[in-house]
Amino acid sequence: MEFLDIPLFDDDFYKMILRFFINLFFLTAIVKYIYHKNNENKDYFFTFYAIGIVVFFLCFTLKKYELDLGMALGLFAIFGILRYRTVPLDVKEMTYLFVIIGISVMNALSNKKMSYIEIITANSAIVFALYWLELYWISNFLMSKKIVYETIENIHPDNHEKLKKDLEQRLGIEIYDFEIGDINFLRDTAQITIRYKP
Repeated sequence: MEFLDIPLFDDDFYKMILRFFINLFFLTAIVKYIYHKNNENKDYFFTFYAIGIVVFFLCFTLKKYELDLGMALGLFAIFGILRYRTVPLDVKEMTYLFVIIGISVMNALSNKKMSYIEIITANSAIVFALYWLELYWISNFLMSKKIVYETIENIHPDNHEKLKKDLEQRLGIEIYDFEIGDINFLRDTAQITIRYKP
């Protein structure tokens, strides 16, 4: 049955729904149980889900059309424009964004040559790799935190050791290094980024 020369239903609908739920399952595994659990910044929770879902349906829909090279490059150009017109992302958030887009494209564009077992195995390998990297990252790398510091005289280079000891005493953590950012002499405060082992 057709309406305005467009079929109302075809068998690809079932394929789309099944692959969407596979995609949603692995998106949840990555965003909620790996990224959200191991990172202090929760701002990108909505963004990762929204981009993952939209990219999946975009790719699944476009798969039905024969795209030339110009159209494919145009799609990537749109993502590039969005990237440069927004607030710069940290390297880690940018990596997660790339992973989310990657698995959504993979789940949408896989064809008959790729079985569901292969799709699930590929997704599982990505999730396992991210989980392992997060564990490795936590145990071997430093975390960073931005704080507002009010003892303004300690930001002088001669007082950096005093500043470090003061921060360690207040926060109860061993600070490996720190970086002084914006200084507000009107309020006698400075924004300091500290790096420490969790």
